[in-house]
Amino acid sequence: MPSTPEPYALPEASVPFRAGDSGYASFRIPAVVAAHDGTLLAFCEGRLASSVDHGDIDIVLRRSADGGRTWGPLQVAAAHGRGLAGNPAPVVLASGRVLLVHVRNAAAATEDAIRRGQVSAADGRRVWVTYSDDAGLTWSSAREITGQVKKAGWRWYATTPGHALLTREGRVVVPANHSLPPTGTDNGTEGKYNGGHCLLSDDDGATWRIGYVDDGTTAPDGYINVNETTAAQLPDGRVYFNTRNDSPAPGTRADAYSSDGGDRLDVAFRPQAGLTGPVVEGSLLHLGRPDLLLYSGPADPGFRALMTVRRSLDGGVTWQSAHTVDGLPAAYSDLVRVDEETVGLLYETGDFSAYGTITFRRIPVAALTSPYA
Repeated sequence: MPSTPEPYALPEASVPFRAGDSGYASFRIPAVVAAHDGTLLAFCEGRLASSVDHGDIDIVLRRSADGGRTWGPLQVAAAHGRGLAGNPAPVVLASGRVLLVHVRNAAAATEDAIRRGQVSAADGRRVWVTYSDDAGLTWSSAREITGQVKKAGWRWYATTPGHALLTREGRVVVPANHSLPPTGTDNGTEGKYNGGHCLLSDDDGATWRIGYVDDGTTAPDGYINVNETTAAQLPDGRVYFNTRNDSPAPGTRADAYSSDGGDRLDVAFRPQAGLTGPVVEGSLLHLGRPDLLLYSGPADPGFRALMTVRRSLDGGVTWQSAHTVDGLPAAYSDLVRVDEETVGLLYETGDFSAYGTITFRRIPVAALTSPYA
């Protein structure tokens, strides 16, 4: 007789961000990390006037001391006056310091205008970092690092979204993406001008440099155009990168490996058709024990819906479904290890729109490892 799997509790859910709360019309772009004392820090963009990607936008934060069951008051972790502070990429250092890498631009600077070259360098996408030494209660003044991590000529620029990576060797790896100026009669908004890179720091964020760059020159135009990217470190030390692909390659995801901590890619990004889903951001988390690589993202092939956590037992080569949350609309997400028995999923969802709430779910590790999940 086949053995019966041990029962596990159903996932618990809470809602740290709901559209319309605290004076913000919309909340988007979730990211979550666990501080050394166990406090969960849930970040996102608080969009004051609407749900669009430009305007008066702050990076906001709520903290949880009970594993994501309840949340403290909303805080502003980073702001840019009436402009945009967004794309939060938090990471917890070995010292316990929480770094928050993010981007800023003028309120009126839309992505379309930036890609067309219609926005000045001062008003365009610039990169900043702030930090907290008290598990997110207070934050330092932000420091600009654009000159270290953005090449001349790059137009659009975005960090992650989702959490950044601290490798076992102590390196901070922040996946990022950019756009190139166009050639010929193109205007710069075409997908073939998308590119990916990463930010690297080997001194806890004091200095930064650009790691790998994959901007379409290594594959045929329109095949893989790297966009929003996430990363995890595998047990053999390699860093695994997984990216959103807007181009008509097989599937909507692509992946790559780096054997030197993100300085270079072993091979340029290639299609990963095993992760079926719409064009959207996704998140990675390696559990360590058990040896399991997780990916979160919508699983409906044509729509942002059906939030699903998938697992890989071979370092991202192949994937299988591990846990389907529900069939509702869903979009961006981020994963965090809450404790030995629990993984947290922070994700955009709602009854009739993917952007009604940012919800947090506590998923038992047993639910992700069970053959019957």
